[in-house]
Amino acid sequence: MKSLQDALYNWLSIKVVCDARPEDKAAKETLLIFEQKLAEEHNVQDVVINKNESVYKVTCKIFDNERTLQFPVELIEFMLRAIEREPNKYPIYNDLEK
Repeated sequence: MKSLQDALYNWLSIKVVCDARPEDKAAKETLLIFEQKLAEEHNVQDVVINKNESVYKVTCKIFDNERTLQFPVELIEFMLRAIEREPNKYPIYNDLEK
């Protein structure tokens, strides 16, 4: 991931899916990959998410500097809404080792 904004966007999008589908191991594994990239590639720590009706505000520390980025709710929740509209296209994979 090249930019911090892109990395946080991808991470937050899958986090929203994970929060809505806690039993989905594939989503959890994807979230862990994005968290690792945030830490290793962007030195992101201490992430705090605040949501209102129109935006998600993500505040994090990078080294000792605090950054806040905003993302429209409709963009962050796009994947979740697609899953909810057509759940048969997005099955929950609980056992990834088969």
